[in-house]
Amino acid sequence: MKAEKETLDHIRNKKAFIIDMDGVIYHGNVLLPGADLFVEWLKYEKKRFLFLTNSSERSPEELSQKMARLGIEVGSEHFYTSALATAAFLASQKPNGTAYVIGEPGLIHALYRIGYTMNNVNPDYVVVGEASSYNLDTLIKAVRLVLGGAKLIGTNPDLTGPTEGGLVPACGALVAPIELATGRKAYFVGKPNPLMMRHALRTLGTTHEETIIIGDRMDTDIIAGIESQIETILVLTGVTEEKDMPKFAYAPTYVLESVSEIPQ
Repeated sequence: MKAEKETLDHIRNKKAFIIDMDGVIYHGNVLLPGADLFVEWLKYEKKRFLFLTNSSERSPEELSQKMARLGIEVGSEHFYTSALATAAFLASQKPNGTAYVIGEPGLIHALYRIGYTMNNVNPDYVVVGEASSYNLDTLIKAVRLVLGGAKLIGTNPDLTGPTEGGLVPACGALVAPIELATGRKAYFVGKPNPLMMRHALRTLGTTHEETIIIGDRMDTDIIAGIESQIETILVLTGVTEEKDMPKFAYAPTYVLESVSEIPQ
């Protein structure tokens, strides 16, 4: 599937780009072919761009360092994560609250920064992100706390995430057992929640019409763009394959094999 010249010209004329990371720029610790050329093109053309990721594991500083290890130099100001969005949401709902967190340092540090403290006895919230520490003990603890009155928050609804070794369970899959055991539905802050998209546009300082979003998932990236009235590009280097697209009642504006098609 090679995009037509008119399509690529239209994409290249956009003023700003909102870009997913996993499945678009890299798989785990493996850079996808042409991703470095795409980012260099963004900088050379003086495009405004923001990496908007549903991953809650790393801080913007850590993501910047990871990209540098992969050979791409991008400042931390170009990153916004579901961990930061979750922290901002909780700060607006209950300032200086408490949380029981199942997650990695990126999420925990984001909550500390907005004045939250960790609490495994009677927290205001149970917050779940991607976590290597997730096990039966943490699941039981989370279930009991939610049944005890804590509100359930998920950093993002992704069921799976791409790695160099294949798909792995993501936040949505980790939250599901807690929902089933408690009968409570989690509130997910990450894409496609409009909170993430509004922050992205404010950060970029652009309008919906001037911006385009690039992602590898129909159920988060593409629907996020559609619901925010932003044109979308689905790349086939991540979770959603071309054969999966008819399963959805909506479609991306454009479909590309990868971001390597965009640079001139």
